[in-house]
Amino acid sequence: MWLILVAVVGMLVPGGLFLYWVVNDYSSWSAALCDRMALAFFIDLLMSTFLLAYLFARKHLGPIKWPWFVALSLLGTLAFAIPLFIWLNWRRTSEPKTSFDAWWRTV
Repeated sequence: MWLILVAVVGMLVPGGLFLYWVVNDYSSWSAALCDRMALAFFIDLLMSTFLLAYLFARKHLGPIKWPWFVALSLLGTLAFAIPLFIWLNWRRTSEPKTSFDAWWRTV
């Protein structure tokens, strides 16, 4: 349940700030991507998303595969996609779940 709460906060806080920034500071996406700082953050976001997708493809968390993680990341933020992707994979498992720390050590 706490993963859902983290996902909601991760969608509202960074996503809300991003939408406020786009609406109030820039007139279009092209204007936003002409800003070098915004472009650097956007490239960092894409690189982080695909690095995590690669890790999730190499070491599965559960039945939901890595393309869903990429879709969630592109629809929201990484702060939304990571906890929701973990929750989707661990919600119906009957076997004891490994901790995220244990999973990360095996990657």
